[in-house]
Amino acid sequence: MSEASPEGSPRTADPIAASGPLCVCPLSRVPETVARTGAQHLITLINYHTMPETPAGIIAARHLKIAVNDIVAPTDGLVHPCEAHIVELLRFAESWNRQGALVIHCHAGISRSTAAAFIAACALNPGVSELLIARQLRAASATASPNGLLVRLADDCLGRRGRMLAALGAMGPAEIAAEAEPFLLASRFE
Repeated sequence: MSEASPEGSPRTADPIAASGPLCVCPLSRVPETVARTGAQHLITLINYHTMPETPAGIIAARHLKIAVNDIVAPTDGLVHPCEAHIVELLRFAESWNRQGALVIHCHAGISRSTAAAFIAACALNPGVSELLIARQLRAASATASPNGLLVRLADDCLGRRGRMLAALGAMGPAEIAAEAEPFLLASRFE
């Protein structure tokens, strides 16, 4: 985790301590992240051929698997994000009781998973500025580069009138990385 105590367990800031955090990581770090956070809920956004099994500690009903490629427009032979994916994501995030962490991952922990974390945070905090959430996302991860199509679709579903996309633009460019470091994002903002 990017916020870790000397003992190696996730350290939390006040907004995160109030309720379970959203934890974003790459595929390679899922078992470690689930174990370190004690998460009982998991969202996977990855292509169909790479879809992992549900890790130990997570029951199948608490593992949302969305088979989607990291693209922003329809491309032959690939699955592009669509409204049905967003509806599934929103339903799952809103059913999470925020008791314990919710781990969200994609292949690299950079695009699909950061979009899903941003979307979940916006959905769980309907009265909070999208810009505030986007700034917190950038502060948590310099490599976060949320998938624009996922965010645009969620913006429409949540009735945010383009503010989610505008907030992404205000985040500034991401640092280039092959794989992100796991990080925490608050699930509740005041």
